[in-house]
Amino acid sequence: MCAKIEAKARKVIERDSKVMINTTREHYPFVAEGGEGDYAYDISGGKLIDFTSFIGVYTLGVNSNEGIRKAIHSQVDKLMHAAFTDFYSELPVTFTEKLLTMFPKGFGRAFFSNSGTEANEAAIKFSKLYTKRPYLISFYNAFHGRTMGSLGLTASKPIQKEHFGPFSGVVQAHFPNPYRCELNHDHNHDCSSACIEYIKRNIFGKIVPAKEVAAIFFEPIQGEGGYIVPPKDFFKQLRELADEHQILLVSDEIQSGYMRTGKFLALDNFGVQADIYTMAKALGGGLPIGATITRHSLGNIPTGSHANTFGGNLVSVAAANASLDYVIKNKKILEGQVAAKGKYVMKRLNQMKEDYELVGDVRGIGLMIGAELVKSKKTKEYAIKERSKVLEECFSNGLLLLPCGTSTIRIIPPITISSKNLEAGMDIFENAIRSANKTLR
Repeated sequence: MCAKIEAKARKVIERDSKVMINTTREHYPFVAEGGEGDYAYDISGGKLIDFTSFIGVYTLGVNSNEGIRKAIHSQVDKLMHAAFTDFYSELPVTFTEKLLTMFPKGFGRAFFSNSGTEANEAAIKFSKLYTKRPYLISFYNAFHGRTMGSLGLTASKPIQKEHFGPFSGVVQAHFPNPYRCELNHDHNHDCSSACIEYIKRNIFGKIVPAKEVAAIFFEPIQGEGGYIVPPKDFFKQLRELADEHQILLVSDEIQSGYMRTGKFLALDNFGVQADIYTMAKALGGGLPIGATITRHSLGNIPTGSHANTFGGNLVSVAAANASLDYVIKNKKILEGQVAAKGKYVMKRLNQMKEDYELVGDVRGIGLMIGAELVKSKKTKEYAIKERSKVLEECFSNGLLLLPCGTSTIRIIPPITISSKNLEAGMDIFENAIRSANKTLR
């Protein structure tokens, strides 16, 4: 199962460097060639257990399942593009009717785009149209995308915004991180209350009046920012604050949604509803699609206010429709599997936390789990180099992983992964942790 870095892979990487604009290449030279179910195959013949879902896309297995692929092939032979924002087509309507049954009662409209950042762009525009207010609030460590509107909401890494600003109309607040709460506790509040108080005192009291804030954007579990799971009560307090000032809540479910946490909507884990939801990644079963879903009571937008060319693309919708059919049919089974598999991973990681100085914090819900690596549990100094070593060693031994935050590793395998491969992947991961832990001084 060991992944080999051979001349064939190196040649592709060399050619890539000459013609492609830099993006966010990972710590190891994985050149994808194929995949199926729990496995990803590289161009050199390596077979790797996938703990990435290819950045959260392959929730139902690498290269999706046979039913999804069959739906894609069938639609390609009929019609690939229907100019759905100008003309009409039945398939996107049928899919939307099904999709809305997965949302709380009262959600009745959807808009389709091509990606997560576009879904958030639509949510920005819709929230301003619905409220006639100019300002937005998001959170530090948030990642909502890299297009200009979404980038204003993003506050994950400086490089993501360097030379692209200024970004007006967005104010960042503190997100409650139980492991590293950034607000002092002189007022004897817990982290959730301190973060809510910060919005009241510093944002509403000193920066923008609450009556001019259209929406508060958040991820139920922060993704790129480090897989931060807030305390259970945070979103209830945020909902109360938003209701007090008639501010909309927008839940970015692009990485955390679609059964990743064991529920279709990650926010459901906190007993709260948003006013607008955004989805992408896993939604298309491997093909690009983004969705922005709104409360029916918010109404519609004026014709021509927002549109695109490829939103509702029939091939992407066919994939999404087949994927959703699978989820609906197997929802109870998937919920149980995600809970059981997530419990197993957390048990293994918590034991590693006990055994190794390197593992500072473990957090997650379902199969959206992060392990934060530190040089010292006492100082919580970020273990950045050690994380790279862990990722590289895992790759060399047949396991694909992704980083997030400053020194966190995310564990997001397909939710359909077998128990055998989940255990094998965790064994590879622990061996790499053990090896990197020995390098700590």
